[in-house]
Amino acid sequence: MTVIDLNSDLGEGFGAWSLGDDEALLDIVTSANVACGFHAGDPSIMRRVCGAAVARGVAIGAQVSYRDLAGFGRRAIAMDPGELTDELLYQLGALDGIARVEGGRVSYLKPHGALYNTIVTDRVQAAAVVEAVARFDPALPVLGLPGSEFLRLAGEAGLTTVAEAFADRAYTVDGHLVSRREPGAVLHDAAEIAARCVRLATEQAVTSIDGTPVRVEARSLCVHGDTPGAVEIARRVRASLLAADVTVRRFTTEE
Repeated sequence: MTVIDLNSDLGEGFGAWSLGDDEALLDIVTSANVACGFHAGDPSIMRRVCGAAVARGVAIGAQVSYRDLAGFGRRAIAMDPGELTDELLYQLGALDGIARVEGGRVSYLKPHGALYNTIVTDRVQAAAVVEAVARFDPALPVLGLPGSEFLRLAGEAGLTTVAEAFADRAYTVDGHLVSRREPGAVLHDAAEIAARCVRLATEQAVTSIDGTPVRVEARSLCVHGDTPGAVEIARRVRASLLAADVTVRRFTTEE
C-alpha cells in the first residue's frame, strides 16, 4: 500500500492582512505547517489555525523561519548559529503553547522559505536548526528536502527525518528546487500538478526543469497555500492520489 502525507503552509496572514484559505485547505491536507510569527502569522492567527487543525485531526507543524516579516522569510540572513537556534526555540515554544491551549501540540518542524533552502547545503545553519529541535524535543520529527545537509545532520543527531516533495515547484537536475527568481519555478496547472504528485507518490520520481528524470523519495507532499488557485490544486491532488489507490495520511502519530 502506498501512503503519502499532504502538507501545506498555513496561517500566513498577519494582522489585518490575510493570505490563502486556511479553512478550506485544512479540509484537504493532513499536516499543517503553521507560521510562527517570524515570516508571517500572529498569535490570533496561530490560535485559530491550531484550533481548526485539531478539530479536523490535522497534524500541527512549526513552520519556523528567519525573522523577516517584510520579505516573507524569503531573504537569506547570515546569522550567528547560536542566535538562529534561539530564534527557532522561541518560535517552537510560542506555537506549541498555543497548540496545547487548543488541545493539540506541535508534532513536527519544517523550516520555511530562505531558511529551508539555505540548510539544503549550509552545514552551519543546518546544524543550528538541528540543535534547536534536539534541545526542544528530540522526539520531534523534522520535514525537509531529500539529500539536504539538514536531514543528514538531523539523522546523525538521532532525530526522525521525513523527506518531502513539492507538488507545484520545479526541480533542478540535482533534486533541488528551482529558485523562485527563475521562470517556471512555480507550476500553476492543476491537472499537471496532480499528475506529477501521483508519479511522486507511486514512482518516487519527477521530471526536472530540463526534462531529466530525477528520483525523489518522499513521505510527504507539499501543496502551497499562497499560490493562485491553491485550494483547487490541493483538492485535485488529493482526489488524483486517492483515484490511484494512494492512501493520504499524516506521517505523525495521532494526538
